[in-house]
Amino acid sequence: MEKLIISACISGAEVTKEQNPAVPYTVEEIAREAKSAYDAGASVIHLHVRWDDGTPTQSTERFQECYDAIRKVCPDVIIQPSTGGAVGMTDLERLESTNIVPTPEFATLDCGTVNFGGDEIFINTDNTIMNFAKIMQERGIKPELEVFDKGMVDIALKVDKKGLLEHPMHFDFVLGVQMAATIRDLVFISNSIPAGSTWTATGIGRNAWHIAAATISMGGHVRVGFEDNLYLEKGRLAKSNGEMVEKAVKIAELLGREIATPTEAREILGLKPLA
Repeated sequence: MEKLIISACISGAEVTKEQNPAVPYTVEEIAREAKSAYDAGASVIHLHVRWDDGTPTQSTERFQECYDAIRKVCPDVIIQPSTGGAVGMTDLERLESTNIVPTPEFATLDCGTVNFGGDEIFINTDNTIMNFAKIMQERGIKPELEVFDKGMVDIALKVDKKGLLEHPMHFDFVLGVQMAATIRDLVFISNSIPAGSTWTATGIGRNAWHIAAATISMGGHVRVGFEDNLYLEKGRLAKSNGEMVEKAVKIAELLGREIATPTEAREILGLKPLA
């Protein structure tokens, strides 16, 4: 079975220190959490950034600061800026994260509108999705196609028919928001993507670990971290993103999956070697 790529979503845009004191806000905290995840076995750092008070931002300058700080302590890790930003941001604000130097090799592309609960709606129109894909293609950025339900796979395939996506396509299935976090749903959606595509999955909150175990056993790749889940187990807050990556590594060892290095992850994902 292919080696396992572990992505660490170290901060997100919504979780707070009130929920878990280890959630990083400052540049130094972001670098600390990235290194803890990298040292434990993560080859991809999925990056949101905050101002020091915890307010989410897509500021190019702030992303550059965090990118440089992470690269200093994790020289070969894959850094994947989020173009999701936070609910309420404009398209142009969200794309600021891709203006850093050097141009990111990998970034997220949300493939549909998401209902996060209550009145919190994360809007991604067809035009937004097509425009993001076109801009990423022009800049040589490979998109990770963020999918919250089966319809978003179909939207991604529609974008692909326009010639805007690089192959092999890479999907990230986020279960437990719009799509149920069951093994049935994971099997269904992972069988809905084109042959030869790669995929990662994550379960939100209490769904994190059974989805991680199922994904690893099925040959997919896994994402863990504070953006998606704050607990190492029921009632026990994780002390770092590194602790979560360590748990994913232990599950992989039990299931016979070797862990991919950043170099191996680039080969699997079809990214260019790091210059």
